[in-house]
Amino acid sequence: MSPIDQAQLDLMQCYWIAANYLTVGQIYLQNNPLLQEPLRPEHIKPRLLGHWGTSPGLNFIYVHLNRLIQEYDVNMLYLAGPGHGGPAILANVYLEGTYSEVYPEITADSEGMRRLFRQSPHRGECQAMPVFPHPALSMKVENLAMSLPMPSVPLSTIQT
Repeated sequence: MSPIDQAQLDLMQCYWIAANYLTVGQIYLQNNPLLQEPLRPEHIKPRLLGHWGTSPGLNFIYVHLNRLIQEYDVNMLYLAGPGHGGPAILANVYLEGTYSEVYPEITADSEGMRRLFRQSPHRGECQAMPVFPHPALSMKVENLAMSLPMPSVPLSTIQT
């Protein structure tokens, strides 16, 4: 396996931050998806669905599988069980554009994020989603990650 250059690592970091933010949003938020106004109780879901504890790991695996797919032209399926990790998988397929192809009302903008956050993360359609790199992914992820109000944890500090 070839080493990861800094530019690719930086892009993977942006993707991971964006996926984690979208996951947190699905679990906790029903409005104000980009936190453009101060967080208020009415922005929080009355019943939380999903579990943060499983999510960063699922997102970490997803971003690295995408790297392997691109580097080695691998055809693969990322199989994740239904349940508490559902928001993480949905965050990734939303980021890459696949989710919006299936559900066009969940657009790649603030309103689409609000709709993604308001729906139940346990629809059942993502029990086995293929991992496909989206051609416009790098710019979209970089722009989204830069607009998110979430502190980052550098991937390089994580022990693998």
